[in-house]
This record gives sequence, structure tokens and C-alpha cells, in this order.
Amino acid sequence: MNVASCFSFPHITAAALALSLFAGCGDDKDGQGVGDGAVYAAITQVSTTDETQSYVVLMNKVDQTAALSLENATEIPGRALGAGISKSGHLYVASSEGAIVTRYKLTADGKLAQDGEVSFSGRGVSSIGEYQHQFQFASATKAYYVDGRTAQVIVWNPTTMQVTNAVALPGLTIAGAVSTFASLPVRTANKILIPVGWRPSSSVGITSKAGVIVVNPENDAITLVTDDRCGYVRDGVVGPDGQVYLATEAYGAAVFRTAGIAAAPEPCLLRFDAQTQAFDKTFLRALGSLTNGKATGSLLPGPSGTAYLRVLDDTHPSLREGMHPRAMASAPAWKFWQLNLSTFAATEVSTLPASTGSTFLFDAADDRVLFTEFTNNSSVTNVRELTDKSGKLVFTTQGLVFSFLQLR
Repeated sequence: MNVASCFSFPHITAAALALSLFAGCGDDKDGQGVGDGAVYAAITQVSTTDETQSYVVLMNKVDQTAALSLENATEIPGRALGAGISKSGHLYVASSEGAIVTRYKLTADGKLAQDGEVSFSGRGVSSIGEYQHQFQFASATKAYYVDGRTAQVIVWNPTTMQVTNAVALPGLTIAGAVSTFASLPVRTANKILIPVGWRPSSSVGITSKAGVIVVNPENDAITLVTDDRCGYVRDGVVGPDGQVYLATEAYGAAVFRTAGIAAAPEPCLLRFDAQTQAFDKTFLRALGSLTNGKATGSLLPGPSGTAYLRVLDDTHPSLREGMHPRAMASAPAWKFWQLNLSTFAATEVSTLPASTGSTFLFDAADDRVLFTEFTNNSSVTNVRELTDKSGKLVFTTQGLVFSFLQLR
């Protein structure tokens, strides 16, 4: 691993370079120094014309007045993901460059030191990618990694750093389609639920199939349950009735808005029973019907029996005719609406700013919930406050942040 210099990006975009210079080299990092209190790790992916590198940045607080500096960050080749058990003092880092998971230990002086590794290559994995939460930790001695390319769930021990099992998911592979997993799996009924969606591998569209991978940590029973009524159902929350509500993610909504029913099923809300491991065949709601016919996708946990929907603002200046659905889902044009999961009434949250539709949530101290916003043509990430519905900017950094964890 190399220590990155904040001037080591020869072909970086002008916006990202300006942000790096604004952070400064050698300056006080305003919360990125060593301390005895909380320590957070954020992993940001920086792409240039030649390569992609990731940087593990340590902070002793999440509220930063200056952009994060990458000067003293740990450099990881490719797209890196970091995961682990909150406040455990360990960070497990993997990369798109290979099948190895490296364990880092937070030292007494607030630095990261390599502390073992495990390889998944013996199970046919050649590259680890997509999202942080494909790594799920049941305990200090049992964790899971969901791999779409090989259609299996790998069971491994984060303490001994050994692979202990692998469970095949043959139904995960659909001819002509690629699978994609939830950015925020659900924990309920002593199980881990990982929603999964599919999209065509060679064209713009959404496969009409929803799925949930159900993991039982008690006996490692792992099953895939599917439903054919709608697609790209990657988001889930637990309702006040104990049922799991699943919804089409923003990209699926963008495809439906731009290409119509011929390319994508109508974005939907489904209900799933974690105890019986079955979809409720009597329950189906079109997401647009909850928001006055607006393009709607993604479902995020909210307070007191509610959830947040992301709703497209058709008048936003970032939108244009002929826009690719991926660019539309990433545009800062998606408003927050709060959905009552008992009445299914949804109302716009006027205090939260419109932001990118494909949003990742991160937990911080004091029960704070943060959300991501990708800006400047996806060269910069703003992390904002969701807890108090203010959308306040918490910190910003060059690159794309897909991983964040409190280490101490």
C-alpha cells in the first residue's frame, strides 16, 4: 500500500483538483488528526484518465469545515470497499483488483496497520466490487460476502481470516442479465435480507424480477426468493407491522420514465414476510401512485414507522431531453418524500434538498444518519445530514464515497 500525495493525480478533473487544493497539503485537517475519541473511516474512489485509485481517509469527527485531504490516506488500487463491525477497531478492505480482503487494525496512535488477509479466489472469485453492504457481519467470527459474478454467498471468519463455506445461488443467474444488490440490506426476524435486482447486460432496461436473499446466521441456511411482478427492487425497510417493504431503486424509475413499459416494469412497492420467507402476493403498489404520478424510486429508512422515497423533480435544471437513465438517476434532481408505512400516504419533505437519486446511508455517533450526494459529474461526494431532515453538509471529498464506518 502506498501513502497518497494530494498532488498525485496528473489527469484528475479540474473540479476535483480544485477541491484537493482547497483542502491543502500539510494543513490542519480539521478533524482528520489523531485523538482519543471517535475515529471514522471513509473510502473514496478517485478516477483519472489512466486509472482508478481508492483512498481510506481517517477522521476523528464527521463534521468538517474543509474538504477532506487525501495526503495521509491509505491508497488502494482500483475500486475499494471497506466494511466491518461498528466501533470494533477493525476495517476490512477489498478491491476490484483482486479477491483478497485485508484486515486493518486501528492502532493506539490512530493509524491503520495491516492485520491479516483472506482470499476468496479458492471459491472462484477474481474481483470484489459493487457496494460496502455486500459484506454482512453476523458476529466477530462470522461474516458473509455476496458475489453476483459467481452466484454464491461466501461465509468467512473475520477473526481467523479463513473461508469456512460457500453457498451457491443458482437462481441468481439470469441469461442476458446482470444482478445488482441492495446498498442497505435489512436485519429482521434474526435474519439478514439482501434485496437483489436485475437489468439487461447489453441494453438499457430493467428485468421484470425482484429477489431477496435470506441469510439465517444460526445455521447458514441461505435462500433466494423471487417475484416476477416488477423489477430492480433493491431497497427495503421494516414497517411498523414487522413486514419488509421493498421498492424499485431510482435507476429503475429513471429507465421507466425515459424508455417506458417496453423497457421496464412500472416501479413498485412490494411486501415480504421475513418469517415465512415469502412475498405477499396480495400487496402491490405503483410507486408513482404514492406521489401524484411522479417518477419515484428508492426506499430509505425513516423515523417512527416511516420511510423516505426519492421523487424526481421534472423541472430541475440538471435534467435534459434524451438523458441516459444512469445520468438521470445520478442527477441532483430527486426530492425526499416521507412515506407513512401504515397509511401509505406520502408527503414532500421541504427542508431536505433535492440530491442524487442513488443514495447511500451511513451511521455515525449519536444515532446520526448521513446520506451521499455525488456532484461535479460524479467527481465529488457531499455527505449530508438526514437525521434532522436539514440536509446540512457534513463533509465533502473528491471522488465517490461508497464506504464509511465508525472504527472507534
